[in-house]
Amino acid sequence: MTDHQKVDRDAAAMVNDQGGFPEQEQQPPGLTDDMTPVPDHGETSWVGHDRLQGLRALITGGDSGIGRAVAIAYAREGCDVAINYLPDEQADAEETQRWVEEAGRKCVLVPADLTDEDAARGMVHDAVGQLGGLDILVNNAGFQWARREEGLASVRTDEMDRVFKTNLYALLWVTQEAMPHLQRGASIINVSSIQAYDPSVSLIDYASTKAAINNITVNLAAELGPKGVRVNAVAPGPIWTPLQPATKGADSMPGFGGDTPLGRAGQPAELAGAFVFLASPREASYVSSTVVGVTGGRPVF
Repeated sequence: MTDHQKVDRDAAAMVNDQGGFPEQEQQPPGLTDDMTPVPDHGETSWVGHDRLQGLRALITGGDSGIGRAVAIAYAREGCDVAINYLPDEQADAEETQRWVEEAGRKCVLVPADLTDEDAARGMVHDAVGQLGGLDILVNNAGFQWARREEGLASVRTDEMDRVFKTNLYALLWVTQEAMPHLQRGASIINVSSIQAYDPSVSLIDYASTKAAINNITVNLAAELGPKGVRVNAVAPGPIWTPLQPATKGADSMPGFGGDTPLGRAGQPAELAGAFVFLASPREASYVSSTVVGVTGGRPVF
């Protein structure tokens, strides 16, 4: 870790205690190094205990944010990792790869725009081929538009297409391709959201996709349970990732996360434990069809 990164991570903790972040904006999809402060993905804090030793995971949206935190934690738990990301996020992907490889694990880079069906399906084949199999699928890739003009009238078809294809279509395409490779003891972890339970008017299309992901999780758990494959979801609250400054106005950053009972946004590293637990064939062997909330205190029931 560079001195600059150390300062940024110390600043991240301080800013979170104060309940917000400096005003800033990016263009989608957003990059980690352009954020102030840089998020904490567990680079200096996650200590592995071999809970995923010898397993192989594919993480969509694995270059930054929650995906990077999961990749780092999985690697330190003994898991080889393939990460999918948009080609524009190559710099972030290579940084995640560096952390995975520093943990002594293999990291496969599989860039693809998941809104394209052929690309999404082909990406899975590339990942499985390079990993030599698949034990864990993390459907983390997601997109949102936080609209200044609230309400259904402000939703444009092209924006809705991107949200639905990234969050729902891609999840189904990727899962369909991964299923034949998942053997007994494997697991799928989808990423829901607090928006599935307490939706914001400005995120009407995004929130609806997250509610649908909860239903998909339950349906898949019922379908794949007899084959010994577990399916669960994690529902994050407000988390400091590139998606935030890339899809929201700069003036919303100072208050971001302040409406939670804990009074702050979460860091990506604070979600890693939920993903490790759900993926563990020992610790979560009887856990399926469950949504684990990591929301700073906002309810997911």
